[in-house]
Amino acid sequence: MSNISSNSSKPSTRKPVVLMSMGAQERAGHEYQVMTKKYMRPLVEHAGCVPVLAPTCFGIDDLKLYLSMVDGVYLTGAGSNIDPSLYGQENLTPEKTQDQDRDHFDLPLIHAALAMGLPLFGICRGMQEFNVALGGDMHQKLYTIPGMREHREDYSASVAQQYADVHQVRMVPDTWFAKLMQQEEIPVNSLHGQGIKTLGKGLQALAHAEDGLIEAVHLPEQQQFTLGVQWHPEWQAAQNPFSIRMFQAFGDACRQTVAQKLNR
Repeated sequence: MSNISSNSSKPSTRKPVVLMSMGAQERAGHEYQVMTKKYMRPLVEHAGCVPVLAPTCFGIDDLKLYLSMVDGVYLTGAGSNIDPSLYGQENLTPEKTQDQDRDHFDLPLIHAALAMGLPLFGICRGMQEFNVALGGDMHQKLYTIPGMREHREDYSASVAQQYADVHQVRMVPDTWFAKLMQQEEIPVNSLHGQGIKTLGKGLQALAHAEDGLIEAVHLPEQQQFTLGVQWHPEWQAAQNPFSIRMFQAFGDACRQTVAQKLNR
């Protein structure tokens, strides 16, 4: 089924509410739960949704309560890697930060959101969580695999340089995502050292990098909007027509969810 929502839905009387799970960060000896503004801005400005931030440090007892209050789920990137034990591997990057509270919140969150028919959009770590939740696994060190390009950012460069477009992704032809992007290839940024190795159950690729790495996925058998992308469309989204289309499509799907709830 197409993941692009129909325009036939009745107008809703409220903005969609979207759940965003937060991440752990330590500052000056204090433990924080955080969310970066750059992820929230396009959700508000282009998707037309209201973000609700869920702390991941208190477990999943209230997960269904959170989901009962929202019309979509948006899983963002983060500086941490997913615990490799969750996909049956030893940790090959012990120097990298982990956030096991987020892992143990987001993976059940994905299953619950899918079961409830909620639209789901994942970026970078969020796409990787999507894959791991459905039984897929990861390349932990893309940069050591022959034939793979360097997908990591240059930490010595400015933020603008780190988020600059550095390679193309090619759409899988004749998919809803290719139609949404309106062209066969689009330029993207690249700020990740890990990537999908084996797709999770039911996931299909929507786009690939020039080296063959899977860069976008969806669940075609699910009726609701599902999309995960490996790059960062949230970065200066207002200046990127492809990013705007993605966030608008997600927002439209969430508005459709609102309309369905109001029509019950």
